[in-house]
Amino acid sequence: WVQEEAPDVLCLQETKCAVSAVPAEVRALPGLPHQFWSSAKDRPGYSGVGLLAKTEPLNVTYGIGDPEHDVDGRVVTAEFPSLFVVCAYVPNAGRGLVRLEPRLRFDAAFLSFLRRLDGQKPVLLCGDLNVAHAEIDLCHPRANRASAGFTPQERQGFTRLLEAGFVDSFRHLYPEARGAFTFWTYLGGARARNVGWRLDYAVVSQRLVGALCDCKIRSKVAGSDHCPITALLAV
Repeated sequence: WVQEEAPDVLCLQETKCAVSAVPAEVRALPGLPHQFWSSAKDRPGYSGVGLLAKTEPLNVTYGIGDPEHDVDGRVVTAEFPSLFVVCAYVPNAGRGLVRLEPRLRFDAAFLSFLRRLDGQKPVLLCGDLNVAHAEIDLCHPRANRASAGFTPQERQGFTRLLEAGFVDSFRHLYPEARGAFTFWTYLGGARARNVGWRLDYAVVSQRLVGALCDCKIRSKVAGSDHCPITALLAV
């Protein structure tokens, strides 16, 4: 699928993989020779992200400058001539919301980080943001108001991101699209019935909206409980 899609930049989240254990077939992906990986410190099989690029970035940074969260290997940022590409795996609030408070602290620190980047040049944020922003973004909103990923606090965190001058590219282009999900639990045949959530986003700086050509949810691509999304920009 990656070879067919032929992305200029490929962002991967929840890799659960130390840098030294990245599979050879991923290392050898044609057209993506510049690869940058981050994994959780001293926690094998937890979190982790990767950013793979066709052309070499001007600069690459790891983390958001917050010691509480940077040990988890959740963010890689690549600077290109016309924009920053941020690959992010936002913390899950956890079953019973046991990690909601750390998640909210991450949201605040991450927004500050994105605003600092946006002050330098436009930003494209790609990732599993672990939130369904509006009721249209999950199949059963009423039953999930106290569930991780749909609490008022997490949804408000995403609202603050939009209020800070960022745009949810898919919802900007398809404001009324229903059943547009990117995650389905493995339980109960949820994917076959499209009982899902939209947790994966391409978020752009407001001034990149004019360059936004499309944002596609590749729901037919199997291999994970999430599906890929594709952002197409003329930059």
